[in-house]
Parts: sequence; structure tokens; C-alpha cells
Amino acid sequence: MQFAIVLYDRFTAFDAVGPYETLGRLPDSETVFVAERTGPVRTDAGSLALTADRTLDEVPRPDVVVVPGGPGQSAQMANTALLDWIRGTDRTSTWTTSVCTGSLLLAAAGLLEGRRATSHWLALDELRRFGAEPTGERVVVDGKYVTAAGVSSGIDMGLALLGRMAGDAVAQAVQLGIEYDPQPPYDAGSPATAPADVVELIRSMSRFILGKEPTR
Repeated sequence: MQFAIVLYDRFTAFDAVGPYETLGRLPDSETVFVAERTGPVRTDAGSLALTADRTLDEVPRPDVVVVPGGPGQSAQMANTALLDWIRGTDRTSTWTTSVCTGSLLLAAAGLLEGRRATSHWLALDELRRFGAEPTGERVVVDGKYVTAAGVSSGIDMGLALLGRMAGDAVAQAVQLGIEYDPQPPYDAGSPATAPADVVELIRSMSRFILGKEPTR
């Protein structure tokens, strides 16, 4: 079982690391970070990099594709090399997945038309432009496509996918192993529960989160 996690300039680290820390714990599996070129790829913060050990061309048939989001996603929407790779791997993949605005790259590749999908709440309406049906759910499974909402939901997506691939016991063991037992100090993790002034603050920072202003 091979998991391929895509990297590109200014991706969000946790979008990639969350699935890595969950899916990557499946026994007898291989997790590879892939990019157009090998070497370090900088995250949106710029102070952190993950290393792509293989190029896209070197990983043509992964079993599971994971596409993270981040401010750099906007610049990748017309990257034919990346979109062609996503389309190509999707022909043989068992699962094609995304975290946060990574779903917009799946949509731009033409994979989500007519399908339910999620993304960061600021980007949900963007999915409509590609014929997808946006939903505010944290993890959405539609056929072989699994999309996760904002950054932290990549852990939930990884665990949900593990349950489908290897059974509930394996997924639960991984959850316990990483001690994923969230007990946030605030009930502000979604626009439905966060104070209105906090929601507006994040909206005002949307260009730093999405790489551009969201569609209203």
C-alpha cells in the first residue's frame, strides 16, 4: 500500500502532516512525499520545509493520493503538470483525497463534478465553480473521493480512511497511539460556533489563508 502526499510551494504543513501521522502508521505501507522536483518544499509560513523524496513522475500509481491545501494552492490551479498527475493517478488509485483547499485542486482536475465535497469554510463556495456540491461536514466520502475540511480535519480524514481500509480496530489503535483525544479550550472551531467578531477577523485574513480573497 503506497500513500503519496503532494507538496507544493506554500502548502500548509498540518494538511500534509495530519494524514502522514495517521495513514502512515498502517502496517506494511509506504508513505512518500512527492513534488515536481525533489528536495525541500517550503510551507506557507516559510520557516518550515518538508522534503519531497520523489518527483511526480516517479510515483505514477499510488494506492492513495493526498492533496493538502494552503495559500499556495491558488497558484497551482493552472499547473498542468500537477493537475495532469492528479488526473493520471486517479485512474488507478483506490482513494483520492484532500485536506482543506486541496479539494479545489481535485475540483480543478475535474474529479469532483457532481460530487459532494468539503474544504476550508472560507473556500466552500469555490467548489461550486467546478460543479461540486459543497458541504460543511468535516469529512466527506463520495465514492473513492475523500475530502476534509480545514487544516486539523486531516487527522479525522486519515482515521476515517484507515477504518475503511483496515477496519475499525486498526483506526482506533492509531487514534489511541497518537492520543488523539481533542478537548479544545474554546468552542470556536467552526463559523457556526465561533463569536461573530472572531469569524470576521478570520475573514479579514482570508488572503493569508487562501492566497486570495474568497468568493462571496
